Parts: sequence; structure tokens; C-alpha cells
Amino acid sequence: MRRVYLDNSATTPLAPEVLEAMMPWLTDKFGNASSIHYFGQEARAAVDKARHQTAALVNARPNEIVFTSGGTESNNLAVRGLVEANAKYGRHIVTSGIEHPAVRSVCEDLEKRGFEVTYLPVFENGIVRAEDVGSAIRPDTILVTIMWANNEIGTLQPVGEIGRIVRDLRASGRKIWFHTDAVQAVGKTVVDVEETGCDLLSVSAHKVNGPKGIGALYIRRGVRLYPQNIGGRQERAVRGGTEPVYGVVGLGKAAELAAVDLPSAAAHLATLRDGFETRVLESIGGSILNGDPKRRLPNISNISFKDIEGEGLLINLDMQGIAVSTGSACSSGSLEPSPVIRAIGREDALARGAIRFSFGRFNTEEDVEQVLQRLPNSIAALRNLNVAKGMADRASK
Repeated sequence: MRRVYLDNSATTPLAPEVLEAMMPWLTDKFGNASSIHYFGQEARAAVDKARHQTAALVNARPNEIVFTSGGTESNNLAVRGLVEANAKYGRHIVTSGIEHPAVRSVCEDLEKRGFEVTYLPVFENGIVRAEDVGSAIRPDTILVTIMWANNEIGTLQPVGEIGRIVRDLRASGRKIWFHTDAVQAVGKTVVDVEETGCDLLSVSAHKVNGPKGIGALYIRRGVRLYPQNIGGRQERAVRGGTEPVYGVVGLGKAAELAAVDLPSAAAHLATLRDGFETRVLESIGGSILNGDPKRRLPNISNISFKDIEGEGLLINLDMQGIAVSTGSACSSGSLEPSPVIRAIGREDALARGAIRFSFGRFNTEEDVEQVLQRLPNSIAALRNLNVAKGMADRASK
């Protein structure tokens, strides 16, 4: 069976060039980057090169990049680390109702510790209003954390406008900072920390054809964080622990490829997505696009199908060799409707019928055709099954 992978927002396949760059650091080059002998300095040079490559992808300075274990740790270090280091200036956080669990769960945990959090709505288009962010900021607000792009519906948030709001307040003497989770955005759209003016930005390698278990946090020069990993002086004492050189090298190479390929990759992804989406919405009745049709990433198409359960469709398609998802991979296994789809105003029945199709650099037109051949029949079969079940339930009463 030929399999088609359309779950690239969950993770991406490792690029061959990345694997090639990593292999020496999994075999002959085994030094600890903190050691002062030849083996250690060889590893240190590789880490430094990767730091430059990662910084270049987001237009940062190399010494503003701290390597972490991935997006979740980057978000934890940014949010928790910032408020713990600066709590004397205030205990209020502004965020959105559609943040990834790696941000939302941290905010909920901080609420238990006496911090206050304002969760802003996004309305039907799935986009936070910059003016709502400005209105939500209080004298005791120390952090605004709004994702760059949503992981389920792909909507692009007004991070530039939010960055200007925070910068203007800081210019007037306020102690306030802006973090953005750019895990989904990097490699699909231009991400520029200087243009946006953010103070903290999260990156994960496995979303851009790099290895799992490695990520980075951009920390603007002068921003103070309380470390979450204590026990070593690595990464400027912000994140203790021996650097996994093979993973760091992999992130660096993936970042380099993503920067070079961005224009062509974004065009390729948009072509696949738009062609797929147009035909689905035209040919399958009761299909509804979730999120803004224009202000979004080029690789995500989230569609609700009436009168079906998303989990049932996912399993049906998987049996036919097609991999998709019902939302965030970090929330898989939950029977509750997606909080993101609920947040844009969809009723529970439509939220349960939402499927995320996310395209990657290795997908082809042939992949799209294969999905389009099988998707309509799968939906029709599930709807017929639901009708038959409903009739049987009524007959038994």
C-alpha cells in the first residue's frame, strides 16, 4: 500500500541533508562541547555553527539563541522563566484562547501560583485582535504571549502590531515583554525577530525537517529569565545540561535549508493546499473551512465535515494509507472537541468533525490526488453508518 503523509504540522520527515550533517556526531565525533580538549572544542565549533544557522533563520544574533529540547521546553522557559525572573514588576499575563498546550498549560499552572492571566478571544476568523491585546494590558502586566501561527488552523496572528504595542509601552518605562510561539511558522513564512520586535521566540527542529528532541529559544539581549534547568553553565547558564551536539547540528542544518528554500517551499505548499482545498469544498457537501482563508500558513487546511466524527474519519483514512489528524498532536487521545475549533465559534458537532490536513516539502500532486480519490467515499460511508445507527437507535426505543 502506498502511504500518504499529510500530518506535517505534527512532525516532518528528516531531510536527507540533515541526516548527513548529523551522522558524524552520532559516530566518530563524540566530544562534550564543554570540554577544553580537542574533542570538546571540535564539538563546540559545531554547536557555534548551528547557533549562527539558527539565528540567521529568524534574523537574530547568534548569542541570542539558546538551545532547548524542543518547542515545549522553549515555551516553558520563555513564559515561566520570564515571569519568575520579573515578578516584582507585576503578576499579570495576556495570552489568547487558542495557544498551544505548551503555553496554555503553563499559564494555567501559573494561575495556581497567584499569577493572573487574561485569555483573549479570536472570534470566527481565528485571529487575535491587536487592539484587544492593547486593551487587556494592565499596569501589572509583565508578559504578552501570542503565537505567531496557530498549529491547528494555521491563522497568522498580528505579531508585528502586538510587538509595537509592547515596545511603545517599554519605551515609556514599563517593564513588559512579548513572547511568541513560532514553532509552526518557521520555515513556512518569514519570521524576523527584529521586524516583529518580540523579546522571546520559540522554535522546534522537527517541524522543519529536523530531528526530534531539539529546539531553540530566541532571547533578546538584556531580557532576564529564571532558568528551568539548573545544574550546569551551558547555554549562558540559561539552560543547564550537556548539549546534544548531533541534535544541535541537525537543527542548524534544518534552519539553513529552511532559510534557503523558504520562497519555493511556501509556493509549493500553497499550491498543494489550495488545489486540494478547492476540490474538497466544491465536491463534498457539508464541508466547512475553519479559520481565515487568507491570513494563514501555506501548508494547513482545517476542514469540518458535517455529520461525522473526526476520529472515525482519521481511522478510516489511516486504514487506506492516509495520515491526517484531528488537531494538535499534543492533545491526541482526547475525546473532547478541539478548544481551537470551539474558540472560533463552531458548535461541538462541527468541532468533532474537524480534520487537519497539513502539507510538507516532500508531498506531491500525486499525494493530493490519492487523498481526493478516497476522502469523499470515506465521508459518505461514515455518514451512511451514522444514519443507519440513528435509525436503529430510534427503532429500539
